[in-house]
Amino acid sequence: MTAFVLIPGMLHGGWWFRPLTDGLRAAGHEVYPLTLTGVAERGHLNNGTVNLDTHIQDVVSVLEAEQLTDVVLVAHSYGGMVASGAADRVPERIASLLYADAFVPRDGESAYGIVDEVWKQRYLAGASADGLTTAGRNPALDPRAGVHPLASLLQSITLTGALDAVTRRTYLHASAFEESPLLETFTRLSEDPTWTVITLPFGHDLIREAPEEFLKLALAAAG
Repeated sequence: MTAFVLIPGMLHGGWWFRPLTDGLRAAGHEVYPLTLTGVAERGHLNNGTVNLDTHIQDVVSVLEAEQLTDVVLVAHSYGGMVASGAADRVPERIASLLYADAFVPRDGESAYGIVDEVWKQRYLAGASADGLTTAGRNPALDPRAGVHPLASLLQSITLTGALDAVTRRTYLHASAFEESPLLETFTRLSEDPTWTVITLPFGHDLIREAPEEFLKLALAAAG
């Protein structure tokens, strides 16, 4: 049995992973789908202080409270920022990293700094209501996708290099994601022999468009 900790992307909660969660549990694994502080159904916790460090601590706290080791950390989209920070803090608890069309930051980078001008404007436009939380404006989003703390997108990550101890690292590239802000990340990792990079002919919402492929690759990440 392997423990999977699932980190969703911007605006989404742990419920986004439901098909993957069900499949992993049916295969006998332990699964922890997280909703980060100030996101989706936890949006009421936004108070202007929730940032990337808060989200990293969300994950670390679960790993420590549940006494999890040999974990497969699965991250989608923005969740890659969080997974990187958590793996850097407690690499001894992580066996494998699976980034599903996600950010893979380097030390000092932020989600806002990685994306292009189009996405920068989308982040800021979504926060026009209060300046603290950005909201989804795409009608294709799950109706449960609510708000997301803007500070978590703006804050730069601090990485010590400790996460390099996690040598099993897989990146799933969604090649049909139009206007993807992650193409430079995909190119960089494709040229890095320490990463396994897999291209999938689907859009960014892999859990909805490719649930069977996602499950198969998650199980493979468990070794």
